[in-house]
Amino acid sequence: MSYEKLGLETLNYDPCRYPGAKLLFRGPRRSLEGDYIAFLGGTDTYGKFIAQPFAGLIERDTGLRCVNFGWPNAGADVYLKEPGVLQHASNAQLTVLQLPCAQNMSNRFYRVHPRRNDRFVRASKKLRKLYPEVDFTEFHFVRHMLRHLQALSSERFEDVIEELSEAWPPRLRLLLSQIDAPVLLLWFSLRRPEEDETSLRITHDPGFVSRDMIEDLRSEVADLIEFQPSETARKAGQAGMVFSQIEAPAAAELMGPTAHVEVAQLLAPAIVDLIK
Repeated sequence: MSYEKLGLETLNYDPCRYPGAKLLFRGPRRSLEGDYIAFLGGTDTYGKFIAQPFAGLIERDTGLRCVNFGWPNAGADVYLKEPGVLQHASNAQLTVLQLPCAQNMSNRFYRVHPRRNDRFVRASKKLRKLYPEVDFTEFHFVRHMLRHLQALSSERFEDVIEELSEAWPPRLRLLLSQIDAPVLLLWFSLRRPEEDETSLRITHDPGFVSRDMIEDLRSEVADLIEFQPSETARKAGQAGMVFSQIEAPAAAELMGPTAHVEVAQLLAPAIVDLIK
């Protein structure tokens, strides 16, 4: 088998820090002098359990310097609190932004951790009033909390969906307004944006983001690339990923190396065209 089976052996992400940034990003560290392409996004952009994530593959295939500012489970909030990173993104020839989940951001119903955007911090009075029977102190992760709320009442859960759908576009516009470089949006998902049924929204990232929401941003970006893995990549699953037994459940929720090769092949020519 092509993954680590025993113990706590994990991939060396060679963590590094960039000037003005509080977060440690995936290395090896790239120079920020001269021309480069910046990559912002969540777990897939970071390349969790992936020896060579798509940013690195694009650098290898095009010769363009690619700086990976991906951060696991990043929502828009983590970047809005990192002005140093946004400055580096602004200084790039082009910034590729993987569209983040709508649930991984603070909103009128709940707050998330400022850096670990998938972590649930607390419910607002508005959410406690909507679900008075729920003890929100039991939850540590946003997705777990949302699945519980949906199971309790799909009707009341529609109010939560509405809040996320309304809060996400202005948060993304705010993020885009902080990046002076042209931005290429990347839809990286097992589903198409049209497949926005609630069950799929929770299961497949970017959670709670629909076609209408991303189309609303088109006029403010240089391009939008939509990626869903081929049947070959889906069947390959986690083959080639590097993870220990304890990490297996997390790895099972992510796309494997074959999908990264495919998205790199899709992105590379688009990036080259945009920086001509």
